Amino acid sequence: MDIRVLIADDHAVMRDGLAAILEREQGIAVIGSAVDGRDAVSKAKRLAPDIVIMDIVMPELGGIEAAAQIRDHCESTKVIILSMYSTVEHIFRALQAGALGYLLKDCAGAEVVEAVRSVHAGARYLSKKVSDVVVDGYVREHRGASPLESLSPREHEVMLLVVEGRSSTEVAAVLHLSPKTVETYRSRLMQKLGVADLTGLVKFAVEHGLTKA
Repeated sequence: MDIRVLIADDHAVMRDGLAAILEREQGIAVIGSAVDGRDAVSKAKRLAPDIVIMDIVMPELGGIEAAAQIRDHCESTKVIILSMYSTVEHIFRALQAGALGYLLKDCAGAEVVEAVRSVHAGARYLSKKVSDVVVDGYVREHRGASPLESLSPREHEVMLLVVEGRSSTEVAAVLHLSPKTVETYRSRLMQKLGVADLTGLVKFAVEHGLTKA
């Protein structure tokens, strides 16, 4: 039976390129694509893919937050994060969210295929430029050290939408909340992260690879 893959990336060129690489391989079938993290979660629930390959920075919901939701709702689906970030914090957060694979965007096509096959078999796969030793050491020494760990899943969602420039009313419509509730979440998450205003929140999000500069 083919390994069924869902590709999630907000850039059509990247989605099409990955699909072309994978569809050339025997035993791998691309069953769909998603344009953002929320779309990826929805389609993972509906299509039940074996593997989701997902960009780490996407609108609506980031790849790490989406990976955690897929882990919680799609027991048989495994996630591979695709990222331009090679810092240990990004890798740590991705693995903590349940991702079994972490690939850098400049990796070769053959490595993508190898990652899909390895993760489908239940093994963790890290891009060849990422050191297992560094990651394991970081997990041991910095467990819970990221300020992002203090945020609840809902606060993560609100933060990502706010830094995209959405108003409280727009965020409320997306998350099916009241604007007042969104303001409460926003105030609370900013306090937890130690930022005083929207500019500071956007800067924090860029520095932590949650949104593009």
